[in-house]
Amino acid sequence: MATAAEYGLGPNTFPRGWFVVAESKELDEGPMAVRFFGQDLALYRAEDGTPVMLDAYCAHMGTHITASTSTMLVKNGLQIEGSSIRCPYHGWRYSAEGHVDDIPYSEGPYPKSASIRSYPVKDNMGCVMAWYDPDGAEPEYDAPFLPEWDDSQWVRWELDHLGELPVHPQEILDNMADVQHLGPTHGAPSEYFENEFKDHVCIQRQGGEMQLYDTYLYTSTWYTGPGILLSKQVFAGNTMYELIANTPVDDGVSKAWHGVLFCGSADVATEEDKAAANEAQAGALVAFGADFNVWANKRPALKIMQLKTDGPFKTVRKWYSQFYAAAEDVPAIRDELNGIVHTLNMATPAEANHNIDEGLPF
Repeated sequence: MATAAEYGLGPNTFPRGWFVVAESKELDEGPMAVRFFGQDLALYRAEDGTPVMLDAYCAHMGTHITASTSTMLVKNGLQIEGSSIRCPYHGWRYSAEGHVDDIPYSEGPYPKSASIRSYPVKDNMGCVMAWYDPDGAEPEYDAPFLPEWDDSQWVRWELDHLGELPVHPQEILDNMADVQHLGPTHGAPSEYFENEFKDHVCIQRQGGEMQLYDTYLYTSTWYTGPGILLSKQVFAGNTMYELIANTPVDDGVSKAWHGVLFCGSADVATEEDKAAANEAQAGALVAFGADFNVWANKRPALKIMQLKTDGPFKTVRKWYSQFYAAAEDVPAIRDELNGIVHTLNMATPAEANHNIDEGLPF
């Protein structure tokens, strides 16, 4: 395990961006105690269905707002009121903005110093996504969304919960440049490959024969910020989107989720389409699982013994560093990197008739 400082990423320990913090249906079952970005957090759904995420501890006596389930306030179903939540210990009530808006045994005014941090959160494609910024700034771009999610022809994912892994997300992001692992690791040696950088978006286009699917696979893969990967994949007449989400738990520890959004054969997906989608997600997880297994059994690559034919590791790492940089330094990083980078000895997408980008959000 290595830390952000050891990778030389920037002054911040955790990156700014949108991250998955739960599957939406988990939150339907009640408030959750979660830990991300090196801190304990309270996650709950307001009465109108809106997700809310706050720092975990009540300022009064330090009680975790959503971890304690034994008190009568919680057992009686009285913890959530509108968009606010009551501390289970003494009933102090916090608004969705993190301010104390009621104390049962006090008429107020309520101490402003008791406020706790609130985070921008949204339900999005079956996930609860939260915006994290070490400086507390508001989101600078939207969380990624696929219009196909609302199309009845497409079979929605049920997320694979992959748990925590003692690896810094830098090692996960390295895959965006790593053309040469595709053959040995995934049985899918790339015949063409390129990266493109557009501000907070990093794109990879590649394709080749894939052993697992026994067919030619075209992929356009992109990160929207540092934590959410989407990949359009076209093979053997099928089209799907793969989701891989990584969120820092602590410095050097990541939590991951996985899913596949699959295009069915009819205007409304059939049972056969759903079975095919389940099979596609299972297959994609086997492929991603090969990476997961490697990450679990390697030392940190603080420095890569770079070959010109490896892929642009340095460029992808510099792109990733923008999310750890001071806000005023980000525009210069983007200006330096924006554009297309080709890898030595690899054909280009244009030469390979890579034409699957239509409708993608970049």
